[in-house]
Amino acid sequence: MTAPAPKPWILGIAPYVPGRATSEDGRKVVKLSSNENPFGTPEPARAAYRAAADHLERYPDAAAVDLRAALAAHYGVEAERLIYGTGSDEVLHLAAGTFAGPGDEIIHVRYGFAVYEIATRRVGATPVIVADRDYATDVDAILAAVTERTKVVFVANPNNPTGTYATAAEIARLHAGLPASVLLVLDQAYTEYLDPEDDDGGLELARTASNVLVTRTFSKIFGLASERVGWGYAAPEIIAAMHRIRAPFAFSIGAQAAAIAALGDHGFVARSREHNRTWRQWFSDQVDAIPGLRAVPSKANFVLVLFEGLLTAEDGYKALMAAGYATRWLPGQGLPQALRITIGSESEMRDVVAVLRAEVERAG
Repeated sequence: MTAPAPKPWILGIAPYVPGRATSEDGRKVVKLSSNENPFGTPEPARAAYRAAADHLERYPDAAAVDLRAALAAHYGVEAERLIYGTGSDEVLHLAAGTFAGPGDEIIHVRYGFAVYEIATRRVGATPVIVADRDYATDVDAILAAVTERTKVVFVANPNNPTGTYATAAEIARLHAGLPASVLLVLDQAYTEYLDPEDDDGGLELARTASNVLVTRTFSKIFGLASERVGWGYAAPEIIAAMHRIRAPFAFSIGAQAAAIAALGDHGFVARSREHNRTWRQWFSDQVDAIPGLRAVPSKANFVLVLFEGLLTAEDGYKALMAAGYATRWLPGQGLPQALRITIGSESEMRDVVAVLRAEVERAG
């Protein structure tokens, strides 16, 4: 007798590795490895979540009517053109599963979100990984990789794990160069950290084009990472097709209530954005002043630090962990020379810089 055999493309998947919250010896450390909000969760969202505890015997609304209405009012989009899922991760998987399969190709950049390749391989499609331009999305490289087998293109903007950003003009040029049969997925998990003038035009493009899907999440600036609430916006035909394979109950009653409340706390979002802007710039400037280190310009709530001198990223990772800070070392994503470091509190960022500076001096 033989055991059930997984499909070969499933065995080709490298499982997603989340950011660490503890050291190798089990010590609790400051978690700067998963791009969470250092201010926690808005109080109205906490209150809404607590109130929902009185209804845990009920299934959540499978149509997410209240959430879709809140999103429509907040972002000026049509509720009937929204889909939702367990984080934007599920929406990304739905896009791949709806529009690609064995024999098809899905394109993403070399230093892109790890879920893109997982979502691609999960449905038996072939990942086509294109080169970057100094860690940023290269529109020309993407367009050059398109073939008759291409079904989906994933672009994160700002990009994770590099923090780099493609302008509205670049996104428009990418879309204009794609066949109408190719779905362009704009993953905007970090878009709320952008200044208004940096809007890449994704929502408007999804409103007017038949082959654009924008995905977003409540896990970052809204401080609801544990609740896994994500959503997407696209043409009605795109959304209707994706709904056919969506799980009926994506998130809990409490998660939905908290997400709606978080949308209304504009002060929390503004404070989070301003703190991030200030300390991201400060941190990048400090890193650039340390010999052998370089900060990749970021528009997100993290900075990718390149180790180009005597101190290696691995040694920097270990030194920071020993000092009580978990960061993200990414050799599995082709970045053994870099650490992705979330922007935390002022004191945390000052401590991280002090550790890095001391380790560089020690190495040199």
